[in-house]
Amino acid sequence: MTVPTPPPFDPELAAALTVMAEFVPPSLTLETLPALRGADFAGLGEDLSRGGAIDVRELTVPGPEGEPDISLLVLRPAGEEATLPALYHIHGGGMIMGDNRLIPTEMVDMVVDLKLALVSVEYRLAPEHPHPAPVEDCYAGLVWTAKHADEIGVDPERILVVGASAGGGLAAAVALLARDRGGPGLIGQMLICPMIDDRNDTVSSHQMAGLGVWDRTSNDTGWTALLGDRRGGPDVSPYAAPARATDLSGLPPAFVDVGSAETFRDEDVAYATRIWQAGGVAELHVWPGGFHGFDMMAPQAAISQEAKAARLRWLRRILGA
Repeated sequence: MTVPTPPPFDPELAAALTVMAEFVPPSLTLETLPALRGADFAGLGEDLSRGGAIDVRELTVPGPEGEPDISLLVLRPAGEEATLPALYHIHGGGMIMGDNRLIPTEMVDMVVDLKLALVSVEYRLAPEHPHPAPVEDCYAGLVWTAKHADEIGVDPERILVVGASAGGGLAAAVALLARDRGGPGLIGQMLICPMIDDRNDTVSSHQMAGLGVWDRTSNDTGWTALLGDRRGGPDVSPYAAPARATDLSGLPPAFVDVGSAETFRDEDVAYATRIWQAGGVAELHVWPGGFHGFDMMAPQAAISQEAKAARLRWLRRILGA
């Protein structure tokens, strides 16, 4: 294809990206993965207790049938005894890195600000554990959370799934699984720059090759780690790549946001559009000049503040908070 000129980065974000480029290259390969797995992404390895304002528990719960147990990190406002709505959080990292402590700062803040619980799931990573291990771990953790909600002070009728990047893709896949398996009823799905299409062949994926954060090469690395030779082929499951789903009806209300200057722009816009076409509810934001993960990597930029405020407004509406 003839690749159009890519959209410009937001000026504030471009300045931040120049500083970060040495540490966050646009292209990731399996050869560079070991070093990145040891990195502290955007300073997110923080004190989740907020100096004692948040109670943090780590639970070991059953994984998928016949598979290892999984870890759930449960955050609640300290001293709060009421039953609370819950964000079921799935971390990012391209399916190949990260852990359940990789929680965006804004979501940790919501535990206190919105008075809710946050349950963050640890899932097995590719390439050591290809599909379906990651999504089945995430789904098993959701099922446990709903069935044992009283043990962690969560309202099982008010659980919302949330994730960014690979976590957003897994969140979308978990919502599909919950619908198709008659699983927990979710009140919403917050999909932040979700990674949902293994075909890696949209205009935006070509436009952003070698630019920004998580370009087409990185995307190929992540999807190939997850799917191997099946990547891009005819038989990829929608529970691996939700953009492959042929039926997007009957899903919980979705919030989808993405930057205009990132690989995932076109697949994410198409996913929200197809939810509307199926008669569903979706709120879509495309942030002009945003690169992948811009709000976490440049949190003080004006557009990052706007993006986080939009998510908070949507959550308040969904939760009635």
